[in-house]
Amino acid sequence: MEKQTVTQDGITYALPQVTLLVQSGIGVSEVAARTCYDSFDKSNHSVIQSLGESTPSEEELLELYALDNSPLLEDLAWTYFHHSILEHTTLSFLVRGTSRGVLQEHARHRLQAISVRSTRYTMSGIVNAYVASLQSTEPKEFFTNKLTGFDMLVTTQQEYNKLEFDAIFEKLSYQREKLPDFYQKAVAKSSLPFLEEYKNKPEELFEALQNGKKKRNVGDAFKHIVSDNWKVDMVVSFNLRSLKNYFTLRDSGSAYFQIRWLAKAMKEATPKKYLNLIVKSSK
Repeated sequence: MEKQTVTQDGITYALPQVTLLVQSGIGVSEVAARTCYDSFDKSNHSVIQSLGESTPSEEELLELYALDNSPLLEDLAWTYFHHSILEHTTLSFLVRGTSRGVLQEHARHRLQAISVRSTRYTMSGIVNAYVASLQSTEPKEFFTNKLTGFDMLVTTQQEYNKLEFDAIFEKLSYQREKLPDFYQKAVAKSSLPFLEEYKNKPEELFEALQNGKKKRNVGDAFKHIVSDNWKVDMVVSFNLRSLKNYFTLRDSGSAYFQIRWLAKAMKEATPKKYLNLIVKSSK
């Protein structure tokens, strides 16, 4: 999928991409509501009517999950505002290319399950690029060229991203001067001999470090280089009531613009049968 970009306050950003991974269906929420009122026989769906008298078969469960409408849920959601029933319906999204700044905003939504790409385990390439750059006659240029190929920032303007890369280079250089065991913290023990083997050969050293054993928890020593502009991927799951709250707050003109972009993409990935229950304009 081609990346879309947008310019905000003079800076150009790549928009996040969202895929709906799994959905539990609205049928489970109707079953929950029917359980409260013991009204299975009043359902518009025969599969739910049958649940009042028998244990569902595997085929009936699949039929239940596939339901795409529920007049009862719409009545409860929009007439009686009985939104707790919607907590029985869940959706999980794969999000690619949002920022750590958005991640901080997401943390304020209590009722969600979230798993995020770890900088502790996944920043070896950046550290390897720095270590290799020290064997170059133009260390900062070598480092910047490598990081440009990593597609690691949500901003897309090369001249702006160079400022970020220069700052990372200077931070790591400062740290290297302060730490006598810098290289031991930067690369795996089995890769340390490469530093001598590929002396004055930055490209070969970089490739050797990349193909060698990765330093475990490398981010523990170097996570300070991360900014809010750093790109992250995550899987996030909401129950439908929490998703309603998320869209209300984040698909709003008063929300931080980057999380507004993400909320819009998540809404576009959400099937209409769910939006009908949580977004007034979808009805």
